[in-house]
Amino acid sequence: MGLARLIGVARKASLGTAVMAACALVAPPLALAAPPTAKSSVAAPQPASPEARLIDVYRLIRAGDTRQALAKAESLSRDVPNFQLAQLVYGDLLLTRRGKLGSLDVAPSELPASAASNWAQLRQEAAVRLAALTERPPSHAIPRQFIDLPTSTRHAIAVDASRSRLYLFENDAQGLRLVADHYVSLGRLGVDKKEQGDQRTPLGVYFITSRLEARQLKDFYGPGALTLNYPNEYDRRRGKTGGGIWLHGVPPENYARAPQSTDGCVVLANDDLLRLLRDVSPRRTPVIIAPRIEWVAQSHTERERTAARALVEQWRQARSRGDMSKLMSFYSAQFTSGSADLAQWSQTVSREVNAARGRESELKELSILSWRDTSEVLIVTFGEVLKGQVSGPMKRQYWGKEGGQWKIFFEGVIG
Repeated sequence: MGLARLIGVARKASLGTAVMAACALVAPPLALAAPPTAKSSVAAPQPASPEARLIDVYRLIRAGDTRQALAKAESLSRDVPNFQLAQLVYGDLLLTRRGKLGSLDVAPSELPASAASNWAQLRQEAAVRLAALTERPPSHAIPRQFIDLPTSTRHAIAVDASRSRLYLFENDAQGLRLVADHYVSLGRLGVDKKEQGDQRTPLGVYFITSRLEARQLKDFYGPGALTLNYPNEYDRRRGKTGGGIWLHGVPPENYARAPQSTDGCVVLANDDLLRLLRDVSPRRTPVIIAPRIEWVAQSHTERERTAARALVEQWRQARSRGDMSKLMSFYSAQFTSGSADLAQWSQTVSREVNAARGRESELKELSILSWRDTSEVLIVTFGEVLKGQVSGPMKRQYWGKEGGQWKIFFEGVIG
């Protein structure tokens, strides 16, 4: 039974009754924590996050221990006074003990319009926080867009718009591992950004391009920001406009924002953002923003990984051999490099092939990501190094399906 249905059933119930039903579905406490590391047995215990403490309050209500729930809600409200949802739960518990709490889904009649709107947003925040925690990702699963990531890409991020949730992965020789997830706020008018000022969050595959420090920003953005490369080349191909899409925090007086309350950015609580600012690297970190994440076993992507690698390898071999006819057959007739069309690009590639003088190229730190909506796209990033050299340019290609065949519609140097 979904959370919305549970709340509907409990329309006239007290907070305790409604949350008992909702929290019956909440995952056990270990699901809220990052998987233990080899040093976890000796490391000092980390304080629980405000969200984990709030969920603990819900669990106590589920267990019928409203006395301890009230004590913990009071403690949380005191420790994090700007956590408005915690304040609301604390107030609800106080009203429940006095027998004064009425319907959960209708704002109290005595509230002014502005306060009633805020009340509704807090209820929505509670619903999405609980929903995200009752439907946890399958163990060892990853978003299907992560086809192939080199170990030099230390982290990857996925945002599930339907859950208002950001998932942080660490990457090593064993593959991707989910290490944290956080509540986020998205665009006021939803997702699938199309133009400047439409107050929607974009959907697609993006990369963090830079890190902005607090001293560079107004307090509105919290302790910093991570900028994204929206619009990407697939967005531009479809005529999407706008910019300035960031992962950022909130003003000091706030703990979080309502699920749909931004102009298009992805907004986190400041403590959650600080972890991202500390850990993730600009340029290398991919960020997937999806309407709903499709979770798959890592082995599930093996077929796509093998096919995509073979495709890129064919391109590399044609370029290394200097076979211009074969090489240019990989490019779309609608190709652009941002400053050159296909004919101009062909001349550029010919000069580069001649300059290589037959030296074979090697692709380092190959990354392959996928995206599917109205069409299929592969985003391929690599360092191209000629034999005898120790370094080379970092390049990114966008491949799209045309008549059932993969074709490159953008290629450019990114560093």
